[in-house]
Amino acid sequence: MISIIIPVYNQAEKLDQCLASIKKQKFDNYEIIVVDDGSKDNAEEVYVKYKEVFSFKISLITQDNKGANAARNAGFRRAKGEFLLFCDADLILEANMLVLMLEALKNNPEAGYAYCSFKFGHKTFKLWPFDHEKLKKMPYIHTTSLIRREIFPLSGWDENIKRLQDWDLWLTMMGQGHYGVWIDRILFKVQSGGTMSNWLPSFAYKILPFLPKVKKYNEAVAILKAKHGII
Repeated sequence: MISIIIPVYNQAEKLDQCLASIKKQKFDNYEIIVVDDGSKDNAEEVYVKYKEVFSFKISLITQDNKGANAARNAGFRRAKGEFLLFCDADLILEANMLVLMLEALKNNPEAGYAYCSFKFGHKTFKLWPFDHEKLKKMPYIHTTSLIRREIFPLSGWDENIKRLQDWDLWLTMMGQGHYGVWIDRILFKVQSGGTMSNWLPSFAYKILPFLPKVKKYNEAVAILKAKHGII
């Protein structure tokens, strides 16, 4: 079974579309755990709507606003599946996403997780096969990858990390000897207005270091490189 863990904070409309895309999946052995991280909109009403659709397959955790990693950890603690999918609320999944991710792990039993290419608005993040050295240099694997529960860190997501949280997780897992397998398909789309709206084209980080977004990004990179001993 796949445990689909969805942290949500003030993204009721996007959560609605995300859940609708999960309903269209060609694989249905899953549970959905929605973690409402102190939303002020009608996220809980969306959950109630889909409770009628998914029945026992969906559950809700509500908590004060503690951040995405705390919400993910709350969902992980409740999860029962042998596979974990931390699915951001602003994603729309392709109908064959779960099938293809499970197939990739079945065909690559040595891989700890499966990740794919994706779209953010009109931009395509094509990605590439897993590369240890490249992962040390840059974050390129999205949070929403299918993870074998048995290799997920017992400590969960580091709640002290506020930016580049996915990079931190993959570096932690790589340090424990685990790596991912890439699926050369675009299997989900990120809706605009979420955390990836802070994305800037790569050239901006080289020629515009004075921009506030670039400064914050570089500070986050330095924190993670220090944590993981990357020179």
